Amino acid sequence: MDTEMNYRKIEKAAQSRKRIAGIIVYALLTLWAVIVLFPFYWMILTSVKSYSAYNSEYIPQFFTLSPTLRNYADAFTTVSLGRYLANTAIFTVLTTAAMLFVITLAAFAFARLDFKGKNIVFLIFLSLMMIPGELVIITNFVTITNLDMRNSFAGLILPSITSVFYIYLLKENFEQIPDSLYYAAKVDGTSDLKYLLKVMIPISRPTLITITILKVIECWNSYVWPRLITDDENYFLVSNGIQEIRENGFGRENIPAMMAAVVVISVPLIVLFLIFRRKIMEGVPRGGTKG
Repeated sequence: MDTEMNYRKIEKAAQSRKRIAGIIVYALLTLWAVIVLFPFYWMILTSVKSYSAYNSEYIPQFFTLSPTLRNYADAFTTVSLGRYLANTAIFTVLTTAAMLFVITLAAFAFARLDFKGKNIVFLIFLSLMMIPGELVIITNFVTITNLDMRNSFAGLILPSITSVFYIYLLKENFEQIPDSLYYAAKVDGTSDLKYLLKVMIPISRPTLITITILKVIECWNSYVWPRLITDDENYFLVSNGIQEIRENGFGRENIPAMMAAVVVISVPLIVLFLIFRRKIMEGVPRGGTKG
């Protein structure tokens, strides 16, 4: 009897410790979530404050009783935010589509085709990841300038249509597809291109979706290269257009209007992440097939 009572006491104590540990973990996660999300809350809050209300606050207020959407209207009427968004959408769609085409063919060649020097070429490809990005930017700038492609979508897009890391990632997925599928397809008279389109791409779809999403985010946030290669406002993207808005649009002091523009720019990526967050988490570690 005493043994059973002691066992129950030990079990209750273990449950209590587990419950306390769970409470501590959730409290820390809640605190971390507040810290991470607070800048977004402050950005949105500031964007709905009027210019006069914001400047009259000697002590920052964490809420407002008179929100306004005037700053959002000014973001599209006072400055060329709509044009920047359109340019960014064009740049993102074309760059992502071109990159998917290039890396899919490259990954297929390295994963499935046999040609002389394949391993050496792939090793050279991987070694390119060791080159600092600044050196690549300088080389690309000189090349695009010599080709007279500055202030054009071609100049913006061409240096970004390939990625050694994405080729490597997709190659690893392609290599996990059983060779038996390829040999069976060849027996049926299937060409390599048809096998790629009908078998390898559908099986590797999670990874392709992840790569697409990551590339879209990369293009949307691109700053250094667009800022370097374009000085014509007609080709500004949102990342460097926001600097133009700050300097020649709203001015340095109109923080609420600036925050409204930043909110508009940030919303597409936030929505994209919320919709495809599971794909992003699952696509990288997942292989082509199991077993």
